[in-house]
Amino acid sequence: MSEPTPPDRAALAARSGRGAATADQRLGHAIAVRVYWEDTDAGGVVFYANYLRFFERARTEWLRAAGIGQQGLRERTQAQFIVTETGLKYHQPARLDDLLRITVLADEIRAASMRLTQQAWRDDLLLCEASIRIGCVDAGTFRPRRIPNEVLVALGGGAEPAAPASSPAGRPPAGEPVIPSTVAALPSHHR
Repeated sequence: MSEPTPPDRAALAARSGRGAATADQRLGHAIAVRVYWEDTDAGGVVFYANYLRFFERARTEWLRAAGIGQQGLRERTQAQFIVTETGLKYHQPARLDDLLRITVLADEIRAASMRLTQQAWRDDLLLCEASIRIGCVDAGTFRPRRIPNEVLVALGGGAEPAAPASSPAGRPPAGEPVIPSTVAALPSHHR
């Protein structure tokens, strides 16, 4: 079996059959992270739990790139995201001064949760991968709630606000799924 290759957002967007702007936000995002002393353990490699910190940063920047600031979202809607489940697989260690590419890929977006695949890459070498479920909760009660429509729209799904009668047609019909799974659009090594 061949080694997986880093995801190419443009290729993923093109295969999805959707516009690049929304497909890029839904299908993938990447940030660069430099490994510092504080990230390593006594053996000189990235401490295993620090990958969760890197993945958190990437998710935050993924939302920010889609126009969603988490503090503003909380203030406007009383919604916030929490991690409800994680599963990580470590392939190779990252070391001091490595420049990593941390990716986010939305596999599934439901009414109140998202399942994401996140990966840490050094050049074309996969170091760590994770499956992470994010839940949307009410900021005051921490009870599950629907993901705000503005987030769904920003990530390439959901209904846009009602248009004036004079605007062109073409809005998604009522009852259409919010965001279908993107797994079919991915290369087999990302499934």
